[in-house]
Amino acid sequence: MALALALLLGLPLAGLWALQHWIGSDDFRSRVEREAGDALGVPVKLERLDVDVWPLPALGVSGIRIDTRPALTLERVEVRPAWSGLLQGRLELATLLLHGVTLPQGGIDAVLAAQQRRKREVPAAKEQESEGASALRYVPARTVLDRLTWMSAQGTRITIDADLRLSPQGVPDDVTVDVLKGPMQGAKARLQRQGSDWSVAVQIGGGTVKGRAQLLPAAASGAKFALKGQLETRAVEVAALSDASKPVLSGRLDADTTWSAHSTTVGGMMEALQSQSKFNVRSAVVHGIDLAKAVKTVGLNRGGETRLDTLAGQVSTRGRAIQLTNLVASSGVLSANGNVAVSPGRALSGRVNVDLAASAMGTAVGVPLAIGGTLDAPEVTLTRAALIGAAIGTAVMPGAGTGAGASLGDKLGDKLKNIFGK
Repeated sequence: MALALALLLGLPLAGLWALQHWIGSDDFRSRVEREAGDALGVPVKLERLDVDVWPLPALGVSGIRIDTRPALTLERVEVRPAWSGLLQGRLELATLLLHGVTLPQGGIDAVLAAQQRRKREVPAAKEQESEGASALRYVPARTVLDRLTWMSAQGTRITIDADLRLSPQGVPDDVTVDVLKGPMQGAKARLQRQGSDWSVAVQIGGGTVKGRAQLLPAAASGAKFALKGQLETRAVEVAALSDASKPVLSGRLDADTTWSAHSTTVGGMMEALQSQSKFNVRSAVVHGIDLAKAVKTVGLNRGGETRLDTLAGQVSTRGRAIQLTNLVASSGVLSANGNVAVSPGRALSGRVNVDLAASAMGTAVGVPLAIGGTLDAPEVTLTRAALIGAAIGTAVMPGAGTGAGASLGDKLGDKLKNIFGK
């Protein structure tokens, strides 16, 4: 009995020791590096592979480096199988843990480009053989992200913790995200499935964002699927939503938003995202522009800030491009309205008509201003036609005639665009 017991305990321990020795060998590590490199299309380096027994069986990989420029790195990855599948002789993944992940956007773009090249090289029939419902067993039921850092092409860094749980069909059931560092630091988000919809709840900037999202499956294989939803934003500090060290706008935001995206891939969703919002900002401050001084100096003023009692309008987005329309702003000294566009590269363009409460002669002064520069360094200047009108107004009636001349010149410019330009 003692011999039988020793064999019963010794054989699994010996097998485990042999498995650890084999997986930890340089030969096995080199094979995994080659296979991973072939799958991603870029070289992959691994420091160490090992098998953990306690507290749960897991395969661990440490020191992962994907040699893009810049490189993608992972301090450690652990994969834990599902016990039920192992007892039945099947490999099913229960949990995937990712520790210390650094993902520069340039490296992500390089991997995606390599994948596109690989798809063109691999015959379609062979690619279809690897697809199907059986692939779901290799999708972990739970994924835990510990200190994942993403870096934008402009150098902005954001670090998060996240926990993602999937249904047996591979659909997100419960997702939580905590922003640890960077833009929106301190924000907490949760997505929970309720039937065919998801509830969305975000705490950020001292306020809340709540709503629902819905998935519309693709009609056929390879066709586009869709995501759509509605969001209600209440009392959120606008500066907390900015990814810039110096926010362009601050104040408490209330907004109602509808959004949708149609794409054949999850990765293409952000570029396909479209949204429409009606918004109102209480106690708003526009940083980088003093509209009152811009009117008084006929667009020559730079810098400063504009405090507003009211700021409202509509926002439409298409991918990374933003269009602000029907803007209405007012304070004790001025009122303004106009339209502004923000390009994917953060460049500003548009036009704002600003009216001061009264001039030295007791009449309102209105000046049309062209918006330019970038979100980080906005600029306001007179339109070309308004600039000519301002010069004429100053010559005829110094001081008081400047604003009136600018307004008149702009109106004439609209009639004679081929002469004055925009």
